[in-house]
Amino acid sequence: MPTLVTFHAHPDDEAIATAGVMAKAAAEGHRVVLVTATRGEQGEVVEGVLEEGEPLAERRTAELEAAARVLGVARCEVLGYLDSGMMGTPENDHPESFWRADLDEAAGRLAAILAEERAEVLTVYDDHGTYGHPDHIQVHRVGVRAGEIAGVSKVYEATISRDHVRRLAAVRPPEVDEAEMPDPDAMDLGVAEERITTIVDVTAFLEQKRRAMAVHASQIPESSFFLSLPPEAFAAAFGQEWFILRGRTTDGAVERDLFDGLAG
Repeated sequence: MPTLVTFHAHPDDEAIATAGVMAKAAAEGHRVVLVTATRGEQGEVVEGVLEEGEPLAERRTAELEAAARVLGVARCEVLGYLDSGMMGTPENDHPESFWRADLDEAAGRLAAILAEERAEVLTVYDDHGTYGHPDHIQVHRVGVRAGEIAGVSKVYEATISRDHVRRLAAVRPPEVDEAEMPDPDAMDLGVAEERITTIVDVTAFLEQKRRAMAVHASQIPESSFFLSLPPEAFAAAFGQEWFILRGRTTDGAVERDLFDGLAG
């Protein structure tokens, strides 16, 4: 069975962006490997979560490992770079930040894992990092290069359908606060629908996806927009995951699985 490697910037990104395809792949018998570039040291901490003196990096690493267990991940690795913070902050300039990492050196770290795992499918982010975070943009650059080095058969850019988010906003249920709805245009979130080549239905794995989000309690409290959505709204928002398959242009035939065309 082909192996799936998902590459992310920080702990909790995997739960939001690719938890569904990870759980689906594991349930179908694929080996699933989760790699993050950083431990998320610069995340905004939910009040009251950390013990006195507890480093955020340690908590977020533990949360990452717990989410991996929820999703059926066989191997979880961190490349060891520092969280770069949001674009334009001083943390961007730290010499050990992921944003400042040498492209080929960082890609070599990831490529070594891809080669060990004989990965045939890799997910990274779109070229804008979904919403412009420096570490997310770097995941795209490093991930694409690593896929080239390791000769991965299929490299996918995880993204969000901007048009889908607009449609959700138009049918917002009254119990969902309009102020909490993401504005895809103001956030420069995701991509236009016509760029998307692959849409995977993950509704059968929504319980695991929600549980994976919930274990990242330092970042995603129960009161958050994500976890406070009513079941139907949560399914509408997170029941499918979107990707751009590199090397393929949209031709009207949308893929429905990351392993399409690979030998099982």
